[in-house]
Amino acid sequence: MLKLAWRNTLRHRGRTALTLSVIISGVVGIILSGGFVEDIYVQLREATIHSQLGHIQVYKTGYHEHGAANPYKYLIETPAEVSKRAEGTPNVEDVMARLSFTSVINNGRTDTAILGEGIEPDKEARLGSLVTITAGRQLTSADRFGILLGEGVAHATKLKPGDHATLLLNTAEGALNSLDFDVVGVFRTFSKEYDARAVRISLQAAQELLAVSSVNVIVLSLKQTEATDGVAKFLKDQLDPNRYEVKTWRELADFYDKTVALYQRQFAVLQGIILVAVLLSVANSVNMSVFERTGEFGTLMALGNRSAEVFRLVLTENALLGLLGGVAGVLLGVLAGWAISAIGIPMPPPPNSNIGYTAAIRITLGDLGMGFLIGVAATVLAALLPARRVAHIPVVEALRQN
Repeated sequence: MLKLAWRNTLRHRGRTALTLSVIISGVVGIILSGGFVEDIYVQLREATIHSQLGHIQVYKTGYHEHGAANPYKYLIETPAEVSKRAEGTPNVEDVMARLSFTSVINNGRTDTAILGEGIEPDKEARLGSLVTITAGRQLTSADRFGILLGEGVAHATKLKPGDHATLLLNTAEGALNSLDFDVVGVFRTFSKEYDARAVRISLQAAQELLAVSSVNVIVLSLKQTEATDGVAKFLKDQLDPNRYEVKTWRELADFYDKTVALYQRQFAVLQGIILVAVLLSVANSVNMSVFERTGEFGTLMALGNRSAEVFRLVLTENALLGLLGGVAGVLLGVLAGWAISAIGIPMPPPPNSNIGYTAAIRITLGDLGMGFLIGVAATVLAALLPARRVAHIPVVEALRQN
């Protein structure tokens, strides 16, 4: 049966080539579209991690839920203890502390409300590989009273590198405090909304402003993003849950989860459309082939072959076509993905961002497997009805086609 099906496939070369072209096109379409969507996931994930959140954040228990209303009630009093435990965790690259505050920035003429962060500059510079300095330079540990302005803040206050600014706020005890800073640079992240209200100063300056020695959060940067869940579980086991809570970047990035859910739905619809297109195209080719070969199948049945054997013969031929088309489509899809990635796909800034990026095609085993399965499944499914119809046609009527 298999040998006969293979010979029939080679005998009808024109029809075979037409069917294979349809299958290969569908498989390549699945692989390229899936690889493009996968690249969106990866680029958005890395932008989220390496411009704001880091991989893992450790808070005092209750901060994530209630800290917005009363942030000074949920300060980590002994950050060195948490940092020491985190630094000994496998796959951890950097551990840094942050102290967040709300303040007013004064440029000598007007006041603007901002959201500030006290950071450890050198460590944050290593983490923030996707933070772009649009003017001036990066904040360093030597800049005790230097300040980095978000692009939106710089635009609103008309401040530029070399200017002076004053931060005015209430301390944790309620007293009024202020400090003067030198603007060293302007930064841009993937989030336009964040840049419109964020400034960064050194952790020591932030603690001096707030008159505290505590921090809000300990941020971990990992060597590999894939290790996030494992490191988070290890920390949860090591730290007292009554004192500390551990959150991964995925738990903090609501925008990322919604974007992934949106693209997954869209990609599922696209897969369905490609499946239907391949199914209809192959079905048309198979119907024409079976109609032209009705006399041939009648001769087979007249010589003693049962209708079930004719049914299996047609399915076997199309299964072979599906396998050939699937394999060829996978190989061509991988080559096309590499070629497109080498050139790059210029993309405009996504929603709520000022930064465009260059997309690529990220080939994954899941997309390769899905493309191959759709190619084979569509071809076999398309052959079911024609195979059933020719298998049940009366022998005499089939022989008349000769």
